[in-house]
Amino acid sequence: MLRTMFLFASLLLASTAIAQGFKFPEEGREDNTEERARNAKIAQQLSTPCRSRIKNQKIMVLIAESRNGVINARQAQYNQHIHTINDGLKALGLKTYSQEQIRAQVAQAEIDAYFKNDPDAALSASKRMAANYVLRGLIETEASRNLVVNVNQIHINMSFTLSGPDGRVISQANASNASFAGSNISGMALDLVRESAQEVVGQLYSDYCKKASK
Repeated sequence: MLRTMFLFASLLLASTAIAQGFKFPEEGREDNTEERARNAKIAQQLSTPCRSRIKNQKIMVLIAESRNGVINARQAQYNQHIHTINDGLKALGLKTYSQEQIRAQVAQAEIDAYFKNDPDAALSASKRMAANYVLRGLIETEASRNLVVNVNQIHINMSFTLSGPDGRVISQANASNASFAGSNISGMALDLVRESAQEVVGQLYSDYCKKASK
């Protein structure tokens, strides 16, 4: 009897291992396929031959959060987000500004006005920093109740707008995500920026190159 039970258990474990051995690699291959496709897309975007046009040109990155129609543009709060984006921009040969440099030259009132689509403020901020480009990132959130699992859900979207010193829009890119986590919007946005920085920078760069070649 014990021998029969042992044999049955062995067969059960073996069949489970076979089933898992079949399933998990498939899932891994799907993940790898998505990752390869993502990397290939980024590589294609960054392969556009116009880096010589932007090499050593200056770009100022500003980030703000819009919640219930109220904009928070205190740049110190988004220092890590900006640092992540700056890394991608510097890899393309652009020169970026630190938050300390921006705060020393641009008044908070001008930054606030910039996120309210005030063209004069945008022009003034660009001139003060002698920036060739301005990249504006706006974090927007929407909270709702997921009735299926009965938890609060936060949907977060980041829209990026690349413009020239005169305010002319050159490119736009978006990144979004949803979370069942609670109220740490800034932390969620930072995770989203880290996950999407390469794709966002690749999209902006590709759009810039296409327009510059026309």
